[in-house]
Amino acid sequence: MRIELIPAIDIIDGKCVRLTQGDYSSQKVYNENPVEVAREFADYGIRRLHIVDLDGAKSQHVVNLQVVEQIRSATDLVIDFGGGVKSDADLQKAFDAGADMVTIGSLAVKQPETFLRWLDIFGASRIILGADVRNGLISINGWQEEDGEQLIPFVRKYVEKGVVQVLCTDISKDGMLQGPAIELYRQVLSSFPDLHLIASGGVSSIDDIKALDEAGVPAVVFGKAIYEGKIKLSDLVQA
Repeated sequence: MRIELIPAIDIIDGKCVRLTQGDYSSQKVYNENPVEVAREFADYGIRRLHIVDLDGAKSQHVVNLQVVEQIRSATDLVIDFGGGVKSDADLQKAFDAGADMVTIGSLAVKQPETFLRWLDIFGASRIILGADVRNGLISINGWQEEDGEQLIPFVRKYVEKGVVQVLCTDISKDGMLQGPAIELYRQVLSSFPDLHLIASGGVSSIDDIKALDEAGVPAVVFGKAIYEGKIKLSDLVQA
């Protein structure tokens, strides 16, 4: 497989958790110590990690940066951080804590001029556009609110401004372990063939990851399938 493998660690109260379709009431704690989880990923040869500050996404300011700091100190993983980055101070704190890249979603919807300024200052290699989708429409603020904008036009206006990485999550698939939205990603890639598209949501098996790879998706974020034992890291490394 050529697809880039990016496991996710979602954080609430400093713990590694997962939600289902962004529903905070569905929270399930998988590990009290996210650093242990990150070390295991690194031990199996994983190179990049997606950390989501779910407290930050809900409260609209970064909260769990100590986890980023701890994982940065304990591993050599490339860290992509998202959740609650709403200001210059939030963004700088994330980078100072050790994030190599930051995913920006809600702010790109609500404050496009700020997003573009960050893109200009930090570059497209460090600023990732987050495009969270429900029923074809962009969702924001921890998936609690729909913006009403269609996915393809939303991505297009930022690709035209220099965005090269987009993390696209189909919320209806997230945490369901029923397979990813492959047709959605095909549509995105047909419009933007050079985009480094990062698929997220619904991955339930190595076969799902292989299907994304065959569809030409460059990267995939996955989490629950690992924590629920649907994917074994040893098998994934072999694949």
